[in-house]
This record gives sequence, structure tokens and C-alpha cells, in this order.
Amino acid sequence: MKSKITLKDIARELEVSISTVSKALKNSEEIGRDTKEKIQAFAKLYNYKPNNIAISLKNKRTKNIGVVIPDIVHHFFTTVIRGIEKYANARGYNVIVCLSEESFDKEVINMEMLANGSIDGFIMSLSSETQEKGDYNHLKEVTEQGIPVVLFDRITHEVECDKVIIDDKLGAYQATKKFIDQGKKRIALITTDDYLSVSKARTKGYLKALKESPLGIDESMILKMPSMEMDEGAIKTFLDNKEPDAVLCVNEIFAVCGMRFVQKKGLKIPEDISFIGFTDGVLSKYANPSLTVVAQHGEKMGEEAAKMLIDKVESEAEEETYQTKILEPTLVIRDSIAH
Repeated sequence: MKSKITLKDIARELEVSISTVSKALKNSEEIGRDTKEKIQAFAKLYNYKPNNIAISLKNKRTKNIGVVIPDIVHHFFTTVIRGIEKYANARGYNVIVCLSEESFDKEVINMEMLANGSIDGFIMSLSSETQEKGDYNHLKEVTEQGIPVVLFDRITHEVECDKVIIDDKLGAYQATKKFIDQGKKRIALITTDDYLSVSKARTKGYLKALKESPLGIDESMILKMPSMEMDEGAIKTFLDNKEPDAVLCVNEIFAVCGMRFVQKKGLKIPEDISFIGFTDGVLSKYANPSLTVVAQHGEKMGEEAAKMLIDKVESEAEEETYQTKILEPTLVIRDSIAH
């Protein structure tokens, strides 16, 4: 038993619901005497103290939402912020945005700074360093204080909270299948290491499509970068050595970079080699040729995350329930593949 016991701990130990524990501790008539006495005795034994932070949060709303994102370089995150702001402002909430810059320490500092009573809840996409470390204690501490958290895009199943994601596996599956249906034979994937939840899911979709096809899987056709940071040399060397006729990229920046290298070699897109990226950003639209993408619907994701969070902040329910909302990806066909 941890030193600071929560309602959730008592409920789990005594195999009753959180609302039963809450009502019993408030001496509610709705709860039978035996159950009430058992809960009260257990709470006393383990020195349970009502969570004053959670109580004051319920009573004193700041009407501020804290958003922590890994970066603003990728168009996707800017669209998510737009969606969050649009929805939150319409419901009378302000949005405070902090950047973790892919750093675990910065993510923790941002959360500690905002969790001191300046916000009602968090909307977050995890930094790559956090996912690599697999250390989510800062998130668990915040949720145990009664501050709601909604994770989007890069999530972890180790934290009990609401989540909103796109079906990354399906998006990569559809993109790879499109290449296969067009008769491509050497389909490459440029992604990042599997510790990033989105990359892991997209790799699974790519592998599933190839496994179902006569082509089968060739692991050497996968380039795994250490992070979402651009490494032009690694991409150029990979494309030179592997000579793929189709490339799926985990983001639009890798795709546009890859397209530039093959064009310099004199290859034609999409005749000699095709490209599909993730994220329907400005880069994709104005690349030459324009880039076919798996659209992640960032604005919609932001709206959903804001709705989930504000509904949770304003909810009077004692019982905590969590949901994961999965949005459908869309393949936006442009000139980097044959129409």
C-alpha cells in the first residue's frame, strides 16, 4: 500500500466502486451500515485524507487548459492546437501551450509548473524521450491529484486517462496496399524506432499489408531513425542502397526530403518511384510533385481532446470512467503516386 492512499485504492482493496467509497466516507444513507463501517475503518487504518487539491479543483475552476506538445515544427501539432483552441474558446476556456521539445525533463517541468492550480486539466502528446524511457510517473501523479489528463496521438496505456488517436495502423495499411495494388514491388518504410507509439502502429500496418500480399516482408526495406529529427544522410544512403520503387514515410518531412534526393538522381516521381507520407500539411500540398498523404485530421483530434477534457472537468460524477476515441485516417491522393 502506498503512503498516500486514494479513493481508488480503497475501492480496489474492498472490491467496491469509487462512488460507494466516496458516499460511505461522507456517511451517506445510501450505503448499508456494514459496508460503510468497513470502508470507514479501512480509511482510518491507512490514514486516508480527502484529496483537497481535487476538491478545490472541483470548486474553483480556472477556465484554463494546459496543452503540452513535443514540437511545433510538424504541421500536425499546429492543427491540433487550432482544434483545441476553437472548441475550448467556444466553451469559455483559455489554452496555455507549452513545448516539451521532445525532452522528458522539459515535459515534467511544464506539467509541474501548470499543475500548481493554474489549469483545470491537461491535453498532451508525449515527448519521444518520455516514450523511450517508459517513465510516466509525472502523469500518474497529476491524475492522482484529481487533475484530468487527455492524451492524443502519442499515448501510453500505462496511464488511466482519456485518449484520442487516429488509427495509425489502418492508415499505413491502406497506404501500403495502395502501392501493392499499383504493382509496386520494392516498398520501403522510413520510420522511427518502435518506442514512439505512432511509429510502432504505422510499422504494424505496413507489415500487415505486405504479409497479406505475394511480396512478403523484407525487413531490410525498413529504415528506423532514432527520432523524428531529420537525418538527411541516413535517408539518402538508405534510398541509394535499397533502390525502392515506393516509399511510405512516417511523416511528411521525411517524404519530401526523400523525394528531393531521388529527383536529384534523375528519377521521375511517380513513374520510377512513388511516395506517401503522414500528415496533410503545407509541405505536402506545395511539394513538387504534391505529396500523397495519410491525413491525421489534427483539428478534429484537437476538438475531440478538448471536448473530452472539458466534459471531465465539468462532470459531477464520482465514478471515473475513461474512453479512447479512435479517428479514421483518410488517404489524400496527390501527384506523388500514379492516379
